[in-house]
Amino acid sequence: MSFVFNPMPIVGLAVQDSQDLFPVRRVYCVGRNYAAHAREMGFDPDREPPFFFCKPNDPQSIVPVPAGEEISIPYPEMTSNYHYEIELVVAIGKDGKNISVEDAADYIYGYAVGLDMTRRDLQMAQREKGRPWEVGKAFDYSAPVGLIHTKSQTGELNTGEIHLTVNGETKQRSDVNHLIWNIAETIANLSTLFELKQGDLIFTGTPEGVGAVVKGDVMRADITGLTGITVNVS
Repeated sequence: MSFVFNPMPIVGLAVQDSQDLFPVRRVYCVGRNYAAHAREMGFDPDREPPFFFCKPNDPQSIVPVPAGEEISIPYPEMTSNYHYEIELVVAIGKDGKNISVEDAADYIYGYAVGLDMTRRDLQMAQREKGRPWEVGKAFDYSAPVGLIHTKSQTGELNTGEIHLTVNGETKQRSDVNHLIWNIAETIANLSTLFELKQGDLIFTGTPEGVGAVVKGDVMRADITGLTGITVNVS
């Protein structure tokens, strides 16, 4: 039996010091997971239970950024307020559900630098109506992701500067130890809602300083210990 048309190819992300690619299965994102960013978005940063949304896992949405290269993504349609959000991305390498905080690190394959690009005006309009965020978060080319560094190479990343510039000017600067819900807690909580599988990515949240970019802008995203990414808006 064959398919009625060719199935969508799997997105593969490069892995440091490996010829093999990391196959992306699902993409989960954590909302408002840095206190200062929660405040700038108009919310109380107290430790309310984390919430999640998803991005598509297809090649039209996930944009692999090769190490040392600058890639272009198009300015999306239907927005006039196109925002960057730098995030630490956690790659899952082991299946599990109802994972304990103590065991969560065992499920981490590695880490990467990512951008959660956002059509902020569309997101806010949907939020005000109590509707899902997909049109603001899950559009084409919305998730550039860099080289994956395995946990065996980096150790657990619970601290490290997270820094984004636009045209050389610092816009976001914080430390991943400022996450409201740390990586282990995020994995544990998410695994009560979904069975995590090999190939899943978790975008862990963005710090304060989000803002708009326009055509011609160049974003540089870096996290201590990981390979940064350079992305321009075309």
